[in-house]
Amino acid sequence: MMFKGIHHVSAMTSKAAQNYDFYTKVLGMRLIKKTVNQDDTSVYHLFYGDEKGNPGTELTFFEIPNLAPNREGVSSISALSLRVPSDDSLQYWVERFDELQVSHGEIMERAGRKALEFRDFESQRFFLVSDEHNEGVKAGTPWKKGPIPLEHAIVGLGPVQLTVRKPQPTIRVLTEIMGFRASGQFSSHLENQPDILVFETGEGGSGAEVHVEERTDLPVQRLGRGGVHHVAFRVDDEEELYEWINKVNESRFQNSGFVDRFYFKSLYFREPNGILFELATDGPGFDTDEHIDHLGESLALPPFLEPQRAEIEARLKPLDTSLDQ
Repeated sequence: MMFKGIHHVSAMTSKAAQNYDFYTKVLGMRLIKKTVNQDDTSVYHLFYGDEKGNPGTELTFFEIPNLAPNREGVSSISALSLRVPSDDSLQYWVERFDELQVSHGEIMERAGRKALEFRDFESQRFFLVSDEHNEGVKAGTPWKKGPIPLEHAIVGLGPVQLTVRKPQPTIRVLTEIMGFRASGQFSSHLENQPDILVFETGEGGSGAEVHVEERTDLPVQRLGRGGVHHVAFRVDDEEELYEWINKVNESRFQNSGFVDRFYFKSLYFREPNGILFELATDGPGFDTDEHIDHLGESLALPPFLEPQRAEIEARLKPLDTSLDQ
């Protein structure tokens, strides 16, 4: 068994409306699903992605109002990446970030690709990575009705960086249980710090990489707004997910067992450094309950929450997304 790449990543926000504005109007991603946290229906769970919300393009946010800022540290998913088509695209984004006063660094090389670091309005850390010389997992399809020229638009998720104090237990889980393979390393660009290690799965490439950073100089992360909650990896279907559930059980990891998220089926477990992994099926997909042309325009609830719609809607502040579609 081998994962097909990264499925989605989920992060934390304290302001859903501002989050929506940044990711759709600044980054030009499509809001593909406006729903609620299935474990706490009083808050939004927002999904952004490519034109169809394909697996490997989904960036999601749990809203928790008044959440404290993220304190960066070890035992964390310390950086996310978003793929753009070319090296020239990065220069476009430098100019756009300057114009819109988005905090960013200089274009650099990272794991053999050109990359641009930036922060969102809650200081969440990202890299835009160029697909110009990338091979492996295919990119998604950019949102044609977004504000970004298609030749520079975001086309999916890139590598996910894990920061840990003791890398070997994490590496063993990635390689011996989850089937990742070592594929290189690159400089952390920090003094007196070891190289960041690269692991890949499936067809490889930017959409299938995990980067492992060793840091002994940091405290343990305190997860807050601007932090990442978990990373999910792509499983083909429900049958294969049950095979992974058996494998995780055999490895004696505490886990969630089978979870039905309606848009996909999942398993959750924590690796030895405490980072939360999810294994998620490619389907059924986000057009299960909405027409593809109208994704994200209204509040979508899975069938088991539909009887509570009136109560749920009464507690949520509107995003006014219908005006922007």
